[in-house]
Amino acid sequence: MLTPAVRLTALHRTYGEVKALDGVDIDFGSGTFTAVMGPSGSGKSTLLQCAAGLDRPTSGTVTVGGTELGGLSERRLTLLRRDRIGFVFQAFNLLPSLTAAQNVSLPLRLAGRRPSRTEVRAALTRVGLGGRAGHRPARMSGGQQQRVAIARALITRPAVLFADEPTGALDSSTSRDVLVMLRELVDAEAQTIVMVTHDPVAASYADRVVFLVDGRVADEVRSPTAEQVAARMTGLERTPC
Repeated sequence: MLTPAVRLTALHRTYGEVKALDGVDIDFGSGTFTAVMGPSGSGKSTLLQCAAGLDRPTSGTVTVGGTELGGLSERRLTLLRRDRIGFVFQAFNLLPSLTAAQNVSLPLRLAGRRPSRTEVRAALTRVGLGGRAGHRPARMSGGQQQRVAIARALITRPAVLFADEPTGALDSSTSRDVLVMLRELVDAEAQTIVMVTHDPVAASYADRVVFLVDGRVADEVRSPTAEQVAARMTGLERTPC
């Protein structure tokens, strides 16, 4: 079997007396699109942050592309995140004074590389914004800004792209455009994507939906429909603790 892009084994994360993650075991296969869902406080964002190396688990292991993160120094972990992990936030997090091209090139510049104009334009073209390289965020719609943020995350050709509510700040039509683009990245380029969302429609674009409850994996649905996901979420939210 192929090595998964990301493997979480016996993962625990506690904050004081609160168990945010309570023994999570899960693989995210290479070239697949997984949505992570669950009630508020179920551990979704904590799982994403630990899997992406943004937070260290209390115990258990996180392996990205065959490299276990727990044994890495902060410097080596930073290098791995920069080279092999992309992260997209709900709020875009673009620098308003920079053009789309400058925002996209920022990760490489911070790494000491001077990206070529062709390289940056190619990243923007991947997300359908090849003609917007010189535009600043204020001159772009929310959907276009999120596409720039995705291009910025993809410029390093990461092994896995993590997305935390990437359509949460977008209207339904713009959300659909972004989700179609993410789906195409998986289908056409074998990009691995792990996305936290609260939206059953967004989750229906994934290959698999994983449901968390109280920091544990409670269920999963493969080849999901929005109706299946909504019904499962309703059941989870009605289940007594």
